[in-house]
Amino acid sequence: MHQRGMSLIQLLLTLTIVALTARFASPAYSALVEHHQRQITAEQLASSLRNARAQALLRQQFVVVYPYEEDWSRGWRTILDLSGQGHLDKGNPVLVESQGSGRIPIAGNTPVKRYVRFNPLGEPQLVGGAFQAGTLHVCQARTAQSHYQVVLAKSGRISLRSDKTAQALCRHA
Repeated sequence: MHQRGMSLIQLLLTLTIVALTARFASPAYSALVEHHQRQITAEQLASSLRNARAQALLRQQFVVVYPYEEDWSRGWRTILDLSGQGHLDKGNPVLVESQGSGRIPIAGNTPVKRYVRFNPLGEPQLVGGAFQAGTLHVCQARTAQSHYQVVLAKSGRISLRSDKTAQALCRHA
C-alpha cells in the first residue's frame, strides 16, 4: 500500500521553519509598518495645511489649523476664524477634521506648537499680527529622531522634507 501525505517529523520540521521565519521577519515588518504610518501622517498634515491655506485664499478669511488637546499626534482641526479668536472660540465653524492615532508623535517648534493661522492672503500669521513660520516634526516613537518635517515658510509655502535628524522636540512628543 502506497502512503500519501507527510510524516509527523516532516510536519514538525516545516512548522519549525515557519516559526523561525516569522520570528525574524516580525520586527522588520513592524518597522516597515511604522515607517509607512509616519510617512502617511506627514503627508496628511502637509496636505491639511495646504488645504487650509487654499481655503483662506478662496474665502478671503482667516483659517486656523490646530491640534486636538494641544497634541498634533491625536489629530487636528481646520476652522474658519470668523471671530478672530481662532480655536479659542468654539463657535467658529469647522471645515475639516483629521483624526490621528496618537502612536506617531508630532512635535512643533514654538511658532507652530499650538496652531497655524493663515490670513486672507494665504500668509501664515500669528494672532498678534507677526508672521508665522516653523516646523512640525513627525518623530519615530522609540527615539528622539525626526523622520519627516512639515515646514511652514514665511510666504505660506508648505514643504514636506524627509531628513532623519536628531530632534530634541521629539523627546517630549
